[in-house]
Amino acid sequence: MKQHFMMFAAYNQWANNRIYDAALELTDEEFNRPVGAVFGSLMGTLNHLLVTDRIWMKRFTGEGDAPAALDAIVHKGLGALRVSRETEDRRIIDWLGSLSEKELAGRFTYMTVTDMRTVSQRLAPALAHLFNHQTHHRGQAHMILTVLGQPSVPLDLIYFQRTEEGRSFA
Repeated sequence: MKQHFMMFAAYNQWANNRIYDAALELTDEEFNRPVGAVFGSLMGTLNHLLVTDRIWMKRFTGEGDAPAALDAIVHKGLGALRVSRETEDRRIIDWLGSLSEKELAGRFTYMTVTDMRTVSQRLAPALAHLFNHQTHHRGQAHMILTVLGQPSVPLDLIYFQRTEEGRSFA
């Protein structure tokens, strides 16, 4: 199970880097342009992904900043946002690497953000959600980039598995 989640953490980092690389081609106006996405713009969408990862990592580890709103804006500028994204991706990889199979099979308890409930659940399904959520909103980020005239960014897991970084997981 650990190898499976390590693959998704590495894939997550790889795919995030590809989205951020594509975003570098945008003007500030395009990066902030509302395009009808759930979080409005690419800036809003990328902030949401960072916010939710921070919330989950706070739940998993008990450490770090965890914004109180799913639409919080951590950084308005792409440069600072990317630095924080890279830091969070490394944090996820390092934390997963520190876990044992027994810990991955265990449970944890946390407080929800939206309705302040206490939830206890198994760690592995919550990790599956973390990575699925990233993929979901990265798909929205991909569509925003396309709407803004950027070329398609291949993000398929199989493409990652064929890269130098992903070969060990294939």
